[in-house]
Order: sequence, then C-alpha cells, then structure tokens
Amino acid sequence: MSKVLLVTPPLTQLNTPYPATPYLKGYFNTVGIGSDQCDLGIELIDVLFSSKGLERVFAIEEEEDSKSEDVARMLALRDEYISVVDVVMNFLRQPTTEQAYLICNTDLLPQGSRFAQLDDLDWLFGSMGLTDKTKHLCTLFLEDVGDFITEVVDSNFGFSRYAERLGRSATSFDHLYEALNAPLSLIDEIMLDLFSKHLKQFPCELVAISIPFPGNLFGALRIGQWIKQNHPEIKVSWGGGFVNTELRSVSDPRVFEFVDFITLDDGERPLQLLSEYLDGKHDLEALMRTFILKDGIVTYINKEVQKDVPQKDTGAPDYSDLPLEKYISVVEVANPMFRLWSDGRWLKLTLAHGCYWGKCTFCDGSLDYIGRYEPNKAVDIVDRMEQLMTQTGLNGFHFVDEAAPPMLLKEVALELLRRKLKVTWWTNIRFEKSFTADVCRLLKLSGCIAVSGGLEVASDRILKLINKGVDLAQVTTVTSNFKEAGIMVHAYLMYGFPTQTIQETIDSLEVVRQLFDLELLTSAFWHQFAMTAHSDVGLNPDKYNVEITGGLNGSFANNDLFHLDPQGGPHELFGEGLKKAVYNFMHGVGLDWPVDEWFDFKTPKSLLPPHYLQSFLKETTKVKETARWIWMGVLPDCEFFQKKKGKKVVEMAEMKIYAHTNTYHINIKKNLAEWIMVWLPQIRYQSDNNFKTSDLRESFLNHQLGDFDIFLNSYTCKQLKEAGLLVL
Repeated sequence: MSKVLLVTPPLTQLNTPYPATPYLKGYFNTVGIGSDQCDLGIELIDVLFSSKGLERVFAIEEEEDSKSEDVARMLALRDEYISVVDVVMNFLRQPTTEQAYLICNTDLLPQGSRFAQLDDLDWLFGSMGLTDKTKHLCTLFLEDVGDFITEVVDSNFGFSRYAERLGRSATSFDHLYEALNAPLSLIDEIMLDLFSKHLKQFPCELVAISIPFPGNLFGALRIGQWIKQNHPEIKVSWGGGFVNTELRSVSDPRVFEFVDFITLDDGERPLQLLSEYLDGKHDLEALMRTFILKDGIVTYINKEVQKDVPQKDTGAPDYSDLPLEKYISVVEVANPMFRLWSDGRWLKLTLAHGCYWGKCTFCDGSLDYIGRYEPNKAVDIVDRMEQLMTQTGLNGFHFVDEAAPPMLLKEVALELLRRKLKVTWWTNIRFEKSFTADVCRLLKLSGCIAVSGGLEVASDRILKLINKGVDLAQVTTVTSNFKEAGIMVHAYLMYGFPTQTIQETIDSLEVVRQLFDLELLTSAFWHQFAMTAHSDVGLNPDKYNVEITGGLNGSFANNDLFHLDPQGGPHELFGEGLKKAVYNFMHGVGLDWPVDEWFDFKTPKSLLPPHYLQSFLKETTKVKETARWIWMGVLPDCEFFQKKKGKKVVEMAEMKIYAHTNTYHINIKKNLAEWIMVWLPQIRYQSDNNFKTSDLRESFLNHQLGDFDIFLNSYTCKQLKEAGLLVL
C-alpha cells in the first residue's frame, strides 16, 4: 500500500504539536497504511533559533540608510545574541532552577524593544515564581530576534504564522503566485532543507499537507513547488481547516501547479481512498470530496462509495515520530489562562465530532466539521488518553472540540476517577445551565483546570439574535460555578454583530467589567465580527438586515464576506478601546472606571446598573428529579450514642468522614444515619450506579424519615456535599 508523509508546514504552535497529523496517522495505523509525520514549524524554529541559525540570520544585513534603531543595535550585539540563544532554547525546552538563576539574576540576555515593559515584571510575576519569570524573559528575547528576522530577513516571518497576510482572505491567487515566483528566503531554504531530509528518510508516494490556518498556506505552496521541481513522481494533497472553509469553491488552475489533490472535511476516508487509488485499487472517479485538475479545469469528485469513518474507528492519535523534546514553552503574558495556549505540551484529543449545539448564526454550521455531531464513548476517550500517556510520558490534555458536550464530559470525568488517572485537562464549552456547581466540582476532581467559552456580544438581545442558547443570567451563574470549583474561565468576546448599536457595545463592556469585578473571568479576548460564507448570517443576510458587498466570486479562497450594516454602529472604532479595557481588567486595573472612559471619542454611558450581574448569583438551583447522585468520598465511620432531651432519650449517631484536607463530624438521628450508611456505598463513583433524586426521595419516604426537600436543604446535606456528595 502507498506510503504517506504527513506534513504540518510552518508555523502553528511552539509548545505542542498541532493534532491533525497525529489524528491521521492514528487512523492509518488501523487500516495498514504506512505513514510518517513531521512538524516543519518546530523543526524550523529549532534550526533558526540556534547559534548556527543566528549566524546565518545576522549575515544578512540591510542597507545602512534603511536600518531602524532596533536593527542597528542588534547588529552591534550580534555576538551576544549568538552566544546565548542555545541557553535560552534549552531552558524553554526543559527549564531548570540553575538556568533560571543564570538568566534572571545576571545581564545574560541582550535586551531590545520587547523588554520595554520590564518595570512591571516584579508586579506581574512576583507571585508566579522564578521559572515563569525566566520563561517570560526568554520569550521577550525570542520576540526581539523575531522582529529582526521580520525586518531584515523575511517580512513574512511570524512565530505562529508564516506569510499569513498572503493567505488571509485571498480571493485571488495572484499575490501568492507572484510571491512563489520570487527567490527563496532564508526561511524557505531552511524549511525545504528540513523537508528534503524527511523525504530521504521516508520515501513515499503521497505527501499529505495539513493547512489549518492561513499562516500555513505559503509553506504548503513552497513545499509543493519544491516537490514538483525535484520529485514530480510524488503526489501532493492538501487538507485541514483553512482548506475546509476557504477553498470549497477553488477554481484557479494555477493552484494545481503546486498540489494534485485537495480534500475537504474529515481527511481519514478521502486520504484512504486516495492511497488506494495510487495503489491501483480503483479509478479516479472513486475519490471522495476531492478537487483535481482534469483537462485544465478544476474538477470536484465526490463519489461517496463509503461513508466517513465513525469516531470509534478512527484510532488513538499517534505522536510517536514527532520530536516532542523540541517543543518550547513560552510565556508572553502573565495571565494563567492565556498561557495554556503557549505553555505546556498538551496532547490534543476530540470528545465528539462536530458541535452538539450547532445553531449559532455566526458559525459555519452548514459545514461538516460543525454540523455532523457524533460523540465518542467516554470509555474509548479515556482508553486513548491512557495510550497517549504511555506513548509520550505526558499527562496534560486539551480537548479541542468546538464545544465539549456536558454529558460526555461528566462521563469522561467519572471514568478518569474510576481508573485513578492523574491528568490535567482543559477544553472549550458553552456557558449552559448543565454546568451546575456539582458538575464543575466533578470536572475539577478529574483534572480540569480551565475552560473557555463564547460570551460573544454580552447582550441578551444579540445573544438571542445569534441563537447562542444562553443569556447573561446563565453565563453569570455558570462562570460562578466554575470559579467556586477552582477552574479558570476564559471568554471569547465579539463586537460588531449585525444591528449591534453603540449603546449595546458599551453595555457589553460593562457586563465584562462586572464579570471581572466579581472574579468570574480569568481572561477574555475581543474580536470583531467577521461574516463567513457558510454561516447563517452569510447564507441569509436579509434576515440580519445586512448587505453583502464582496467576497463571493473569487477563484481561490471564498469564505470571508464583506458587508454593510446600516442599522449598526461604527464597529471598527471600538476595537482598540475594548481590547485595552479587557487587558487592564485581567490585571485588576480600572475595574472602578466608567466603561465609556476607555475610548478616546465620545460614547454614551452604560445603562446597566453597576451591580447588574450580582443579582443573578442570588438565585438557587432546584435539584432535578432525574439528577444522578454520586458519592466521591471515603465511606464514613459511624458510632451510635444516646442523647437526653429532658426526660426523653434520643438515639443519635456520629458520622466521621475523612477528606483530603478536613475531617467532617456529622451528628444526626440514628435512623437517618442508618439510611445514609446504606445508600452511600451504593452511589460510590467506582460503581456504575444510576441512582436519581426520585429514587432517593422514594427510599427516604419509605423509611419514614420526613420531608425529603427539608433534608435537601439541611445542614446535614450541606456537610455531605462538602465531604464528597455530588448531585449531577
């Protein structure tokens, strides 16, 4: 069977592999397709940011009269940069206390413009420790060098993207085609040299390139160009997130000078069929969701003789041939939630294919990766986690779902606890009411440290318009539940949705201010609404009172749409102020300011009361009759005794429950204690029980213990919950 080389072009993340190629390799293992994989991004960084790499970088000099002050300074200090870069990279790969003291307590690192904010360093990192402070200094060092590379060596360079400006919203292929006919840059040369070594080590018939973001596109094109020039017998295919959203109507034949096949949506089955086609097992017309060039015309083939691979059959991701030791942890800002994207070697897993909600009107819900919801089983997910832990020696996981399903998260958490697996994990969610206080406690016990979710416009009217399925009261309650459980919360924020007024933008910022003031958010990030071709807004603009003015008729990428919003405010004016406000809120600054003061132009004041969200926290949630009861603690010791009340003798019991940080003493009547001691063992998390509120209510009444609702709100029940009782 044909062998496949799976490639991620520069650049995605520096701290952990992007999951597409491990996912595909994991599936290929199950069907006997030989494959290898490489992340050219981290390999490029490894070569470029080394003493030999910087020697090549500093050998390229600008004209004397065009040098900026920063460039001139770094050229003068080139020997200093070259001499310390290996120390910096070694520390970011494997931090040690000795290296931290060397870097932090000396003038080891030359400092460029990125170090301008060092006055705040002690404030930012005073409580976070020596290692984090050192990571931040090393990150600033790399960013200084990165700025030099961008200005002098290759203007397309970026740590998490390469030539992104060429790929973003590129409705025409002209600019990319022109750039591809320019001489190779140093970055191109290093990347292609690395790729050629992989090709020598793993001769193959097909190179499958994943293009998750616009910043990966130019690298993919350069690789395809090199293959066509040097190994025309090797076929090239594209897939990935950028392809799936942007290239669904590609028609420019010049693209196929660099690629032979472009596959859409899930890659497992299309690539399997492509491999079998190259083996001569079936003809070209049997391919699935694949663009080819036929008789000079871009042609789409989609003979779905087979269905997509069920989630249970995709296999565990395989990281075995990726250089995990080369990935580096960088700290750009002190915010602990922001750091999860750039610090730590997180293993990526998917709980479910698609989005269980799938109704947000701004989202690409018509596309397969969102619209087709298919959950994995909790047992299978945890099996894969164990396989990856054994393979990599790592125990940190990032579930990369569009929105993790709450029911499935609960089952995964229980399975992790039953197997006594010590893991750390985080994921993306919807702020929906299923995340009760007890559910959040369960997730925390299983290893959850953070969640991120879309608060979007933070306006009830527009949350309803975008069909988010949540309101501000619900968001406030859910974020409070996560906070009380000790789980960090990040909010994605949007401004500029069609018909959003200036007043609604200001009120949205006030909502965000109050969430930070109540310490319900750890971090947040604003982005301006972008209309896409596959969202409900893009497909039905009249429903939202907007007019599409461009972006539909390109011959290359067709996803981002230009539009007019006659009923909305001047959205583009608010970006800087919104981002400045949230940056300060994350650091506890400006929380007592009126939100209109964050803008350098006149805006209305917020119409929301200053404690608007506080009122939502006073509401109590009733226990559902279908709620599942689970005991997470150790079983109590119980001693019986008698207590006199006047002339009456009352049979009593003392239940003693040992927990990690406390010992609970619960004094109650004997008959209630006997009932509790009978049902607690039956609802332990280790067993596969399904005891519901209705079951406990019936048993309570049968034992003639009184009003069950009074028990639910009693101090006894509160103590049991503190000691380990969860009602899910």
